[in-house]
Amino acid sequence: MKKIIKLVFSVAVIAILIYLGLQSYNKVMRFIYPIDYTDYVEEFSSKNNLDEYLVYSVIKCESSFKPEAVSSIGAKGLMQMTPDTFDWVRTKYKDDDELTSDDLFNPKVSIEYGTYLLKMHIEEFGSEKTALAAYHAGRTAVKDWLSNPEYSSDGKNLDKIPYEDTSDYVNRVLNTKETYIKIYGGTENE
Repeated sequence: MKKIIKLVFSVAVIAILIYLGLQSYNKVMRFIYPIDYTDYVEEFSSKNNLDEYLVYSVIKCESSFKPEAVSSIGAKGLMQMTPDTFDWVRTKYKDDDELTSDDLFNPKVSIEYGTYLLKMHIEEFGSEKTALAAYHAGRTAVKDWLSNPEYSSDGKNLDKIPYEDTSDYVNRVLNTKETYIKIYGGTENE
């Protein structure tokens, strides 16, 4: 009887340790892959028919959720948009706001215009992968790649992304999206 009690006790202790280990793992993963600016992400993801986890992944990969981030090429804010791209998006968005590129440091503005740009790319190119390539390298480069059989066998999908940094970026964002889905739940939308 003592052996059975010891065995039950040991199994219970192991189960508790496993449970606590999983809880710690989830806390660590949620720290590494945060969900922040949820009101803006939810609002503008919904408005632009985007998967929230895709938006969180772009923000994570672009700025690590730092609204003051500036890249080496002058991209600004959470979603890292260059001043020229911001000006172009504003002509498509048709806003009446008097904004400058410094407003991209405002999380609401960055997420609002970044999600709109991402939506335009998805509508134009038809897939998250190609849209992310355009988000990173520009739509002109992606159009050139799609017209080149070396990079696209059907003219609609990229078989190969010739810029290594863009290829790495696309893979990083898509892998990060998968991680967000695993951590927070949900389904993939593409």
